Amino acid sequence: MSLWLLPLLIVGVSVVLSIPVGLYLAWIADGRYHAPGWLRWFEQRLDTGAQNWKQYVLSLLLFNTVMFVVSFVLLALQPYGPEFLNPDGKKMLAPTTIFNTAISFLTNTNLQHYSGEQHLSYASQLTVILWNMFVSASVGFCALVAITRGLRGDKHMGNYYVDMWRIVVYVFLPASLVMGVLLIPAGVPMTLEGALELATLEPGAMGMEKDQPLPQKIARGPVAAIIPIKHLGTNGGGFFGANSAHPFENPSAWSNFLTCVNILLFPFALVIMFGRMLSNMRHATVIYGVMMTMFLAMIAWAIQWDTRQPNPGLTEHPALTNRDGQPYRIEVEDKDGKVAQESLNVAALAGLPVDQELGNLEGKELRFGTSAGATFSAVTTAVTCGSVNCMHDSLNPLAGLTPFTGMWLNCVFGGKGVGLVNLLLYLIVGVFLAGLMVGRTPEYLGKKVEAREMKLAMLALLVHPILVLGSTGLFAASNWGTKAMNNPGAHGFSEVLYEFSSASANNGSGFEGLGDTWGLNDPKDNNSPPADYSPHWDIATGLVMLFGRGLPIIAPIALAGGLAAKKLTPFTLGTMRTDTLTFAFVLFGTILLVGALLFLPAAVLGPVAEHLGPIPFGG
Repeated sequence: MSLWLLPLLIVGVSVVLSIPVGLYLAWIADGRYHAPGWLRWFEQRLDTGAQNWKQYVLSLLLFNTVMFVVSFVLLALQPYGPEFLNPDGKKMLAPTTIFNTAISFLTNTNLQHYSGEQHLSYASQLTVILWNMFVSASVGFCALVAITRGLRGDKHMGNYYVDMWRIVVYVFLPASLVMGVLLIPAGVPMTLEGALELATLEPGAMGMEKDQPLPQKIARGPVAAIIPIKHLGTNGGGFFGANSAHPFENPSAWSNFLTCVNILLFPFALVIMFGRMLSNMRHATVIYGVMMTMFLAMIAWAIQWDTRQPNPGLTEHPALTNRDGQPYRIEVEDKDGKVAQESLNVAALAGLPVDQELGNLEGKELRFGTSAGATFSAVTTAVTCGSVNCMHDSLNPLAGLTPFTGMWLNCVFGGKGVGLVNLLLYLIVGVFLAGLMVGRTPEYLGKKVEAREMKLAMLALLVHPILVLGSTGLFAASNWGTKAMNNPGAHGFSEVLYEFSSASANNGSGFEGLGDTWGLNDPKDNNSPPADYSPHWDIATGLVMLFGRGLPIIAPIALAGGLAAKKLTPFTLGTMRTDTLTFAFVLFGTILLVGALLFLPAAVLGPVAEHLGPIPFGG
């Protein structure tokens, strides 16, 4: 029972909080909040008037273009920033790393081909990263609000700049301030001082005097300013390379619980907001129920196949080899100080007192409990956050299907706005298919769904698998991917597949292990040599993130704009209701048939093949 207590508590608290928060979001989105005078003055300056869907999309694209240019320039100027915001003297990033990072945070993906404490100054963290976390999170929110207005038949879609202002100032800023105040006492640092250098108790390392203490640098910084919006905005993207497994980002079980609730809160609440704005809470309840069913299934699957299963690598003890089939060798020092190489024999693990009753613990942060890693993997990929508190690369193969599924479907609550937008696309397809089966022109919310709407819906839906599967196939068949893999065979394929799934779904988490990092422009300034094909990964994932974000937002806005212009169709006995249990099954079936089957072959080549393949996983 203790395995299930944490996920049940996280989901239960998030559901309860989502109701009042959703009602508040609807209040803000409809402009019923009367801000103080000076805030209202700024809002009025931003209001350029009512916009149709084309004007709304144009404003969105213009705003995002400015975001990219500003982010690129600020990252390129990192070495020239003020010294107090760069106390550790971080130098120039590689051009492709700048390109990838600017697009990553522009698109709310927050995929990191860098390690924050090694490669970014405080100025870069507080301007490019923090600023983008607020505004890019609001872009999807704005898109959903505009689409909702179109679906309810408003004459205009609102004003993009006013929507952006309201969401950032009245929603994300106050929520982030509250969470920051809660996290600082929990142990999350907030300082502009540089890395702290300490002398450890460990005596000299190789090349040092035997009695000389081993020095260690402890990275720190304005972490508490970034962590709240990192999760509230479902951004992901850690201040540190270890992300939420790092004790400065996630110091305790309490902070881990807050983190999970923060990730889920707004995606849950947006469904409530959607129902409130449409004045159709029964329809919103059906959508909420379908999403929640898929979400709970993801959590249960991850815990069952990871937390309740042993790590096969500790039960079968195969020979450990690298991707070239050669045994791993390690350097060992004998009592006389001579260094020799020895093969690393996994069979030596046989005598270790590892309790397999606790499941697969390798790569997990055990401070939070045995099921915390599997739960977090489901939470962070269901809502496209990308923050991690365990190595997804270390999940048992079938447990690894959970984060894959969340990213492939991309509608199990999903990120702010875009998750529900993606589900509405499946809903349009489901309504159309149901209409064909009964021989009646399909309708949604009293508007006829015709050829134009279906073309836009399918365009938005098919962009995702084309980007993921096409890019994965290209890299898996070339040195760009095979030489970057950390593991051979099916697991190496999963590493490549995960990277492009994460990029296209605007998730940002990684299977890790891939050689995709260049870092600082001068190779000598990096702690480890740049990966050979990292520029290829920077450019490819950057383009996938850009197209994977833009088209699935623009097409649904156009779809909603077209529906808004149509006349209401009278409700009759032949009208298919969208607020019934029957429709819930139609929607659920559409998601599984259309969404899941697109990626089934890739799943078989990756996690399923690894599970059924040779030891340590297969028989």
